[in-house]
Amino acid sequence: MRLLFFSLVSVIAASDAAAGEKTPVRVRIETEAGDIVVELDARAPNTVANFLKYVDGKFYDGGRFHRTVKPDNQPDDKVKIEVVQGGINPDRAKDEFPPIKLERTKDTGVRHVNGAISMARDGPDSATSDFFVCVGDQPELDFGGKRNPDGQGFAAFGRVVQGADVVKQIRAAPADGQTLKPPVRIRSITREK
Repeated sequence: MRLLFFSLVSVIAASDAAAGEKTPVRVRIETEAGDIVVELDARAPNTVANFLKYVDGKFYDGGRFHRTVKPDNQPDDKVKIEVVQGGINPDRAKDEFPPIKLERTKDTGVRHVNGAISMARDGPDSATSDFFVCVGDQPELDFGGKRNPDGQGFAAFGRVVQGADVVKQIRAAPADGQTLKPPVRIRSITREK
């Protein structure tokens, strides 16, 4: 009995050690303005899996950052935010995967803090491939926030760990309203080894 107990403890300890060695997935967003490295957060598993389907399928190769939202270019919005938004290669839009279920920040605990990456959407359960990166903390994008009238927020699923200066450079690029003119090209998004 004592041997069985110690064997079980050894198995549990080994599995805990293996789980502790698992490192979060990181992706490199290579743009014409420089590289951004994002660490994806396993607390939003469906959103991460969706994003990685597009990454692994090379949908973002030839994509673009096409939108910058800053205080001076959202005159009709009572709730101001600061983000840059990117998407897949427009030639691949017809091949997008079906929309995913919204993983709300109240459930995941992944908040829209400075450098957070999140999925763009219209209504709940409508996100596909467009994503945005927060410039500064953006609590109005969390569940219960007032940026989206439905109050459901957006699905944050990671954070920038390198290249915050590139995000700020994209945010400051020339724009017509919120549309970057020209867009900032995404050369590729790949998993880091």
